[in-house]
Amino acid sequence: MSTVEAPDKARARIRERTLRTDNWRVYPITTLVIFTAWVVYATVRAFWGAAFYVPEYHYLTPFYSPCLNEICNNVTVNGVTGDAGEFGTFLPSWTRGWIPFAALSLPFLLLFRLTCYYYRKAYYRSYWASPPACAVAEPHKKYTGERRFPLIGQNLHRYFWMAAFVISLINTYDAVRAFHGKDGGFGIGLGSIILLANVILLWGYTLSCHSCRHIVGGRLKNFSKHPFRYRMWGWVSKLNERHGQYALITLGSLVVADLYVALVASETISDLRFFN
Repeated sequence: MSTVEAPDKARARIRERTLRTDNWRVYPITTLVIFTAWVVYATVRAFWGAAFYVPEYHYLTPFYSPCLNEICNNVTVNGVTGDAGEFGTFLPSWTRGWIPFAALSLPFLLLFRLTCYYYRKAYYRSYWASPPACAVAEPHKKYTGERRFPLIGQNLHRYFWMAAFVISLINTYDAVRAFHGKDGGFGIGLGSIILLANVILLWGYTLSCHSCRHIVGGRLKNFSKHPFRYRMWGWVSKLNERHGQYALITLGSLVVADLYVALVASETISDLRFFN
């Protein structure tokens, strides 16, 4: 069967870069500013190597979990000493400032977000202008998609999701430990609530991922024979509708959680206690 192509002269000749009349530059510029500020903050804190743990209440910043440096042991704040290295420490102390204390988790979390469908859209538009917005011509002459190095690595997103799922379990463990009182029993402080809220939002982002939706309900010819998976797929699908929102909100929740722990751990402020 032969195909008929429209002659080039039949195509509209438009000199304008776009016919959009709205302020489409707001999204890429705002995203550029927010992402850049977050990356700078996260990078500085990841290599800071201090003010990451409050032993009295078991507050551990998510940027340092799991804490694997020798310095994670025998941390003293306000005269109380404790260990943040719950899963063992194998990084020698001289690597401080060179290798993040959470050397096993941070690379996977970074790759999980870097290959996320929402973040791809965000940084493709803001950093690469490919394209900067819908119905706006991009400055690049060639487009090879995600079929060549390095963008072919985007296809590994589902495997990074699996690692992020495990790390979310570790963050949950940290949040539970944060409900620790002064006498060693149960206690609630502002830090406990912040860390719990952060991990709930992180679960929202992790479970709303497109890869999670495919793992739960993919590779099925019909749902009638798999009612439980269909129900789970429905739950994940509802979360998936707000995946972009969770992606942005968790950037803020991570900073808030880390900053609060840093302020308490550096003895700049005292933790606000509600119980014990």
